Amino acid sequence: MKTLSLGNDGPQVSAICLGTAYFGTRIDRNTAFEMMDTYYEQGGRFIDTANNYAGWMPEGLGGDAERTIGAWMQARGVRQDIFIASKVGFNYRDIPLGTSPDRVRQECEKSLRNLGVERIDLYYTHLDDRSTPQEETLRTLDSLVRSDKVGLLGASNHAAWRMEGAYQICKSEGLTQYVALQNHHSFLQPRPEADWGDNVVMNKEHFDFARNRGVRLLAYYSLLKGTYARADRPLWASYDTQANRQRLERLKVVADDLGVTLHQAVLGWMLNRDPAVLPITTASKKAHLLENLGALAVEIAPDQMDFLNFTDIVTR
Repeated sequence: MKTLSLGNDGPQVSAICLGTAYFGTRIDRNTAFEMMDTYYEQGGRFIDTANNYAGWMPEGLGGDAERTIGAWMQARGVRQDIFIASKVGFNYRDIPLGTSPDRVRQECEKSLRNLGVERIDLYYTHLDDRSTPQEETLRTLDSLVRSDKVGLLGASNHAAWRMEGAYQICKSEGLTQYVALQNHHSFLQPRPEADWGDNVVMNKEHFDFARNRGVRLLAYYSLLKGTYARADRPLWASYDTQANRQRLERLKVVADDLGVTLHQAVLGWMLNRDPAVLPITTASKKAHLLENLGALAVEIAPDQMDFLNFTDIVTR
């Protein structure tokens, strides 16, 4: 499978990451194992999870996805092959939201146990906890790296200016820098006034930051939960704009020209951006996962990228 680097000098990871938000809850263990088997058979080695997946589900306890992944790695004997990313910060069950030093340390230990590993390869702050001084969180994360409980650090749902602030703190104190930023990102663009709560949508400033600081961008909700594949499914309210209808028509033109599906065109567009965005995608059916992984073979020409990235559009 094609790979991309994490940071300028970081390791190479699979260019499409397998998301696991509902593994062990809505997606039962047997189906989750099938998805991970399929991903692995296709050469995929990069799996994304979080400590709170999927504690919001009625049957979820938090850590459900981590435990499912851990059981799969043990059953298949593939721990050494898999690059595991997990996160800390969002609330679940009786665990409150935040990235205070104690919370980060406690939840990291839980994640290690859930996954059955001695080290988490990439550990994200899942949100930007403004109630905790950024320096305290960064120092705690650095201590986890120095104790070899965590390999690399990433941030999720952070504004670009907060990422730059973190960069400067780490530079001045000699702390471990973030090498990855994971935000909400897809081909269609949400209304500027849309309220995403603690979730953060990727924008031009994130691309500028990533380019200047050598940070890898990753995208969740890359396929907007199947919106592109279902003509009978309306756009999310926050995406229902004339501009997006124009974007969707252009996407269809390019997909038809390339002989690929809309999902493959979206993921291919991300991978062909500058800098490339590493998409996180999930599925509950083997055929859908294989379709998504087929995007790795999509080559979009510069003139097609220009056509997709047009700016002469109605903005509302």
